[in-house]
Amino acid sequence: MSATTTDQVPVTVLTGYLGAGKTTLLNRILSEQHGRKYAVVINEFGELGVDNDLVVDADEEVFEMNNGCICCTVRGDLIRILGGLMKRRGKFDGIIVETTGLANPAPVAQTFFVDETVRTKTRLDAIVTVVDAKHVLQRLSDSAEAEEQIAFADVIVLNKTDLVTESELEAVEKRLRQINRVAAIHRAERGQVRLDEVLGQNAFALERVLARVPDFLEDDSHDHDADIASMSFAVDRPIDPEKFNAWIGRLLAENGQDMLRTKGILAHQGEDRRFAFQAVHMMADGNFVGPWRPDEPRRSRLVFIGRKLNRPQLRRGFEACQVDS
Repeated sequence: MSATTTDQVPVTVLTGYLGAGKTTLLNRILSEQHGRKYAVVINEFGELGVDNDLVVDADEEVFEMNNGCICCTVRGDLIRILGGLMKRRGKFDGIIVETTGLANPAPVAQTFFVDETVRTKTRLDAIVTVVDAKHVLQRLSDSAEAEEQIAFADVIVLNKTDLVTESELEAVEKRLRQINRVAAIHRAERGQVRLDEVLGQNAFALERVLARVPDFLEDDSHDHDADIASMSFAVDRPIDPEKFNAWIGRLLAENGQDMLRTKGILAHQGEDRRFAFQAVHMMADGNFVGPWRPDEPRRSRLVFIGRKLNRPQLRRGFEACQVDS
């Protein structure tokens, strides 16, 4: 390995469609005892961020970029953050960039070749794509981003394998291989994959990408599905868990097919811990993720990403979940 390569900071791009389990895998990386420190850059599609609160409390530094896709409007922010991190090179061993679930990884990868400072100081180690085994075939039928995330992957974490049968899993793997014949595929439940199978892979090969996309280093065009929107809401009074569960249960049952991703941080009445709520279509989950900080306003935030979202209806429903004043 050349001196230039060893002096460069390895960067892992963690991608995957909405709700595939990227943050779950990221939390494993940050919480396991592997002796390495990572700087983390998180991108969200929406004006109100919650992903930073879904990341476990760790010594690592987390940088959050909201209201845009990392491969579009906030690429300049990514370059700026990476440049700032390079000035503190000795404090971490690598960088992890978690993209929004709507990101095409190609423009993200471009960043590590088109900007001179980023190109000389960092090395794109691998694009790791987390795939939702239960929903990926549906996503491939309605999302170009989902296919691009798989096509550009160096490593595929086939997540949520416990939600499908073995025959369904084999069908999914066959479809993944039709899109990407060279990426390593690792089956996982709740992101439980060996970290030495996703980190330190030295797997990104520019030559392979150029063979697939000859204008990779010149093409800066990128479009999203215009039907997909993000809506965010916040309330100041504590949430009544029974009201919230009844409302969100009805909402997801009636409109879950159009709700690609729902996530939020809730302040329950009489509870000193933050409650993290997450859903993919009709499948919902939640748990307490840590105490509210003394200087932190206990505001509940909820983000919806999907199609045919009705902002006034969602706002009124969420506000009605507050305890009576």
